Parts: sequence; C-alpha cells; structure tokens
Amino acid sequence: MKAIMVMYDSLNRHMLPNYGCDWVQTPNFERLTNSAVTFNNHYVGSMPCMPARREMHTGRYNFLHRSWGPHEPFDDSAFSELKNNGIYSHLVSDHYHYWEDGGATYHHRYSSWVNVRGQEGDRWKGQVADPEVPEHHGRLPRPFLVNKQYMQEEHLTPQAQTFSEGLEFLQTNWNQNNWYLQIETFDPHEPFFTLKQWKDRYNFEWNGPEFEWPKYERVTEDPDAQEYLRYQYAALLTQCDHYLGKVMDFMDDHSMWDDTMLMVVTDHGFLLGEHDWWGKMRMPWYNEISHIPLFIWDPRLNVRGERRSSLTQTIDLGPTILEFFGLEIPKDMIGRSLREVIKDDTPHRDAALFGMFGGHVNVTDGRYTYMRAPETANYPLNHYTLMPSHLRRPFSTRELEKMSWSEPLPFSKKCPVMKIPSHGPVGQSPDIFETKLFDLENDPSQTESIHNPVIENRMIELMITVMQEHHAPNEQYIRLGLRNPNG
Repeated sequence: MKAIMVMYDSLNRHMLPNYGCDWVQTPNFERLTNSAVTFNNHYVGSMPCMPARREMHTGRYNFLHRSWGPHEPFDDSAFSELKNNGIYSHLVSDHYHYWEDGGATYHHRYSSWVNVRGQEGDRWKGQVADPEVPEHHGRLPRPFLVNKQYMQEEHLTPQAQTFSEGLEFLQTNWNQNNWYLQIETFDPHEPFFTLKQWKDRYNFEWNGPEFEWPKYERVTEDPDAQEYLRYQYAALLTQCDHYLGKVMDFMDDHSMWDDTMLMVVTDHGFLLGEHDWWGKMRMPWYNEISHIPLFIWDPRLNVRGERRSSLTQTIDLGPTILEFFGLEIPKDMIGRSLREVIKDDTPHRDAALFGMFGGHVNVTDGRYTYMRAPETANYPLNHYTLMPSHLRRPFSTRELEKMSWSEPLPFSKKCPVMKIPSHGPVGQSPDIFETKLFDLENDPSQTESIHNPVIENRMIELMITVMQEHHAPNEQYIRLGLRNPNG
C-alpha cells in the first residue's frame, strides 16, 4: 500500500469551489470533489502551525498542556510508527518552522526528508546591505524582502520546488510498495507572494502600495485594499491548485488510484477581513480559521464523489494513516481512524474541542459552536513539557527559574514533566474577548452570538467531557470557570 498527503498551510475552506466559492480559479480542487470524499465538518484542534502538526503526529490535542514547541520524548508519532514497521516515509516541505527551535524535532520522525528554503521569514540568503523597502500596507520584514529577490521565476518559487521534489520521489518510487509521501507547502500562508502569471488570472487593477502580508490585527485598510489582498490570496491559491493537479495527473498516468491513498489537508484557515480581522491567533476562533477542508481517497473503499458530515479533526489524521497500513494505533492516541466515516459516514464523535494555549477553549457539535473565554486574570496556567522551546527561542532563564516538576501526565510514559508558569498566549489578550455561542445552522457566518442558557449548559458539559478525555490539567477548569470533573 502507498499513501500521499498534500498539505497546505492556511488553506481557507470558504475560498474553495468544493465548499461553495464561485470566483477563485481552482479547477483541480473541483476535480478533487469527484476523485475523493469531501469532509463537511472537519475542524482544527490546536492552533497554529506546529501545534497542529504535533496533533497529526500524536493523535491528541496539544493546546491544553503547552504552547508551540518541539516533539516531546514521550510523544507517539504516526510517522515514527511507519518507519519502525518497515513503511518508508518521506517528507518534502518548504514549511520553515520545521527548522526553528519550536519545530526542529518533527522532520526526524520520517525515513527521509527534503527542506526547501525561502518562505516567509526564513533566514535564507545572506545579504548585509538592507533591501529597498517599498511603500506598503501590513508587514514586509527584512528576510522576506531579501528572499523574494531570488524567486522571480516560477521554478525558483518554494512551492514549485517542493512539488518538484515530491514528483521526483513519485517518479522514483511509484512502482514500489509500502511508502508514505508528505508533500507539504507553506502556501497559501501569508505573505501572499506569487508571480504575474498567477495574478493575471484575475482582472483586478491596483495602483496602491504593496500589500501581500496583513498584520494579525483589526482591518483598517480601505475596501479596495481589502479586496486587493483577497485577490492576492486567490492568485496564490490558484498556484496551489496548479501543483495539486500535477500530483493527480501523475496518479492518473501511473494508475495509482488503485492502491494509493490521497489525503489533501491543511492545518488551519485564515481571516481575510471577515469579522473585521486579518489573520489568526489574536482573535476568536471563527469558522474561517477553525472549520477547515479535508479530502481523502481510500482505494480499499472505492468511495469518491461523496460528502461526509461526521465531525472529524486533525487528531484523526495520524491514526487514519496507521490504520491504512495495517498498523496498531498507540494507546495514547485519542484520535481515531476515519475509515468508517469514509465508508458510510458512521458518526465519529459528539464534539470537537479546539483552541490555542492560554486563549479561548472552543467546542462544537457541528450545529453550535461555543467559545469559552478565560477569566480576566487567565490564571493559573502552566506549560507541561520536557522540551522548553518557543517558536524561535528556548524558554528564558526567567521562565525556567519558576519551573517545578510535575507528576507524570497520563500520556507521558511515566516521565515527570516540567511545570512552567505562563501568562497566556503569545500576541493575544484573552480578557478582551467575551464568551460566545453561535448557531451555525441559522447563522453560518457567525455574525451574532446568541443567548440560550439551555444550549450553553449543554455545550459546557460537552466541553468538560472532551477536556477530561484529553487529560486537561485541573487549572484549565479553574481559569475557564468550569466545573472540575476531577473534584
């Protein structure tokens, strides 16, 4: 058996024709509708980038116990399980967070890997002289200005190189057995940089300042600038669609649909002005961020062109891959294989929990979404880890001097862990956000929070149940003002 995952970053469900968008040019995503199963109720778990990837590896939530960080010594990894059981796994990625302090242990879980340089803030090309900074909205950090000078032809863009490396693996190995390939591009993550050939697909004229990278802030730009940024995203998404088509073409040409799983996934979405916000991380987890696309072709089941409504999450992806290759799912993985969902939409879970460390904790049952805000002080809150690294640096000595040892967590393989006090999520002020309840059936755009004590109480109990299942520390219930089921 063989499996291919095509993974994107910040791929917006509401910008795809599979979910109702009628203006973004993505014919290969549309083609995917007829080639795979489309999931209608797939959600994130932990935000943002590397927390989501840890979930894909481990089959359990990240955000209840720690923030962004490396793979833990006690973590199960679906891809280590493949490697240890004779299934070759290969990662091709331009997602540069894999090579920063807070992600630098994940790629080693694969049998082999390729790193493509140059995305976003990747400190790639050495240039002492400062680059010219054009007039612009939003952000234009120095590393990006340097890097983009080296990407002015299509074959030099990181996405093109990533898919070229992935297709090279396919060309070399398509007639072999027992392998997994993960082609993972950072796009369409901001900055929404792409070349003229993709922008020309959209007849939108813009004579204003450069605008490729919005800040994670409230929208302040004028309507034309807002629309321009959305067209920038659309152009980059059309490029993503083009390279997805190359993978599907290869599968067509080599009759791979008979024995090869295809998964098309993302880590989270992105706000493109909806709810008057740009970005992710600093605002409540509206559906534009949390309700994400998922497509799976499983050659064993031969189900294509159908939709599934069962509630699924990122934590289910690793177990799905393990089950496909006939491997046992480690007992500490709480996510479950999606085989039965793909087969006949068998109900998968009653509720999905999602959020970011120290921020709102959110729960959905598919009909309602409940966003529980922390108490104003957002206290107590601790990191539980043996790998004390943030995104781009280790924990500071000031943080570590307050560290104490905690008893082993239920999933830490009898290892005690560091308990490090935290003041909350990076870049977010949870106290400015209210607890919210949305009726997704009658208000799919989440424009107005409803007041219904009966529904709210039911959603609170769902939240507590899932938190308990995932061994949430007691202080999570305290900071959220919830009943502690552990007494």
